[in-house]
Amino acid sequence: MTPPQNRRGGPAKKPSGGRGRGAGQGGARGASGSPRGAGAGPGAGAGGGRPRGVGTTKKSQPTSMPDRPRSKPVDVHDPDGIRLQKLLASAGVGSRRVCEQLITDGRVEVDGQVVTELGVRINADQVVHVDGVRVTLDESRVYLAFNKPLNVVTSMNDELGRIDIGDYFGDRKERLFHVGRLDADTEGLLLLTNDGDLAHRLQHPKYGVLKTYLAQIRGPVPRDLGKRLREGIELEDGPVQVDSFRVVDSQPGKAIVEVILHEGRKHIVRRMLAEAGHPVLSLVRTQVGPIRLGDTKPGKFRRLTKGEVGELYSAAGM
Repeated sequence: MTPPQNRRGGPAKKPSGGRGRGAGQGGARGASGSPRGAGAGPGAGAGGGRPRGVGTTKKSQPTSMPDRPRSKPVDVHDPDGIRLQKLLASAGVGSRRVCEQLITDGRVEVDGQVVTELGVRINADQVVHVDGVRVTLDESRVYLAFNKPLNVVTSMNDELGRIDIGDYFGDRKERLFHVGRLDADTEGLLLLTNDGDLAHRLQHPKYGVLKTYLAQIRGPVPRDLGKRLREGIELEDGPVQVDSFRVVDSQPGKAIVEVILHEGRKHIVRRMLAEAGHPVLSLVRTQVGPIRLGDTKPGKFRRLTKGEVGELYSAAGM
C-alpha cells in the first residue's frame, strides 16, 4: 500500500505552535452518498389511500415524512425564537422562499412534530429535520475531518510528551472530541467535533456506524479469508465479525485488503487479522460512516459540509 507522504521518521519534537490552523478547509466533499435513513425525497413516504377531508379538486400531495415513532403532539412554537424559515435558510437548506415551501409542503419537523405554518418561531436548541435529515442550526458546532499522520497519538495532551492531535488543534477555542481513536502506527480519517451527543453515537457499536480500513497484510490471501472474517474470529476479549471484506490488490508476499466493521475495540483490525494468520504491515482508516478521507493530506483537516453533517446524523440515528 502506498503510504501518505511527508511522514516523520521516528520520534520527533513537538511541532511549533500554530500548526494545522485553518488547513484544508476548502477541501472537496468527502461523502459519496447518503446512508440509511438519509432523507425521504418526494414520494418516499409510506403509500396509502387518499387522506380524509380532501376536496373534489385534485391537489398535489405534500411529501411524506419517513416513518418514525410519534410522541404526543406538543407545541413547538417559541414566541421568543426566530422564524423557522429564517433559521433553515441560515443553515444553508435553501433560500427563504424555498424553505417556506418546504414548510408548507409538510417536509419539516421540529422536535418530532410536522410544522406547516410559516409563523412558527423556534430556537437553535430544538431538533429540526427536513425530509428526515437533521439540520444543524447551532452555528457554534464544529465538525472536522482530519487525516492523522503516522506517529501522532490520538490525545489532546499526551502525558509522555509525544506528538498528539492537540498539537494540531490545541489552539482552537472549542473543546473538540475525537470520534474514536487511531493507534500511533495507524493513519487516516479521524473526525473531531464539539457535538458530544453525535460523537458518542458515532463510536458506540450499538448504532452500527461503519468504519472502513485499508490494510496491507502478508500474502497470499486464501480464498476463504473473507468468509472466516464474516463468520467471526475469536479474540481474547470476545469474537469479532467484519461487515465486509475484499481484496483490493495482491502482489507476491503481500496484499491490500479493505475491511469494514462497526467494532471499535482497541487494535481490533490488527488483532483480528493477526489471529487469522495475516499480520498487518500498515493500516489506514479511509471512511467513517458516510465521510471519506478523500484527498485530504496527512496533518491537514477540512470542515464538513452541511450535507455531510446531516448524513452523519442520519447514520447515527439522530
